[in-house]
Amino acid sequence: MQREKLGSRLGFILLSAGCAIGIGNVWKFPYITGQYGGGAFVLFYIFFLVVLGLPIMTMEFSVGRASQKSPVRAYHALERPGQKWHLHGYVAMAGNYGLMMFYTTVAGWMLHYFYLMASGQFVGADTEKVAGTFVDMLSKPFVMAGWMILVVILGFGICSVGLQNGLERITKVMMLALLFIMIILAVNSITLNGAADGLSFYLKPDFNRMAKIGIGKTIVAAMNQAFFTLSLGIGAMAIFGSYIGK
Repeated sequence: MQREKLGSRLGFILLSAGCAIGIGNVWKFPYITGQYGGGAFVLFYIFFLVVLGLPIMTMEFSVGRASQKSPVRAYHALERPGQKWHLHGYVAMAGNYGLMMFYTTVAGWMLHYFYLMASGQFVGADTEKVAGTFVDMLSKPFVMAGWMILVVILGFGICSVGLQNGLERITKVMMLALLFIMIILAVNSITLNGAADGLSFYLKPDFNRMAKIGIGKTIVAAMNQAFFTLSLGIGAMAIFGSYIGK
């Protein structure tokens, strides 16, 4: 059976971006940037993104594209006799399984919250009630399991249609919708009271704050964020690279 390929460069870019853009960038990045010195942290982040992140991402894409196989089989296909690179393939597979366990659970939370919002249960709710709703949800494992199972079923359903007709097509729609939503949220956020103070905390370089936390901790946080941004280290980019032609 011939292995299906992605139908367009746009599909490949959006699929890779869909893997990389997540909680770590939308939610974690703003607060961790402010915590570690604002614009000063961003400088370290960009440095590690360019010096470490982009080269490793290119290498992962290359491994997948050259082998046209999954991370486990890719190393077997490319390594020389006696080499042990294939051991990382098993680590990558375990990492991807762990990542899916995490994201299917969180996606289930999101569907649950969407249901609560659509049914009007958040109308007039203050922050304490919203926080209490989350705590209440965590106390109901069967509710969380139900939404998680629904996410898994939806995922399998999309993949069963095929790479181009299923995954690539839905990714184009969802990623463009995400971009639109993020633009709306960004524009709305800068119109809120205290937006100027928030932007200052987020982007204004504060080396005193960085020194107080520790330069070493800041560097480690910037490196972690750079790798998290590009979803590196678990073969995710190699998987996407394997679905584009040589």
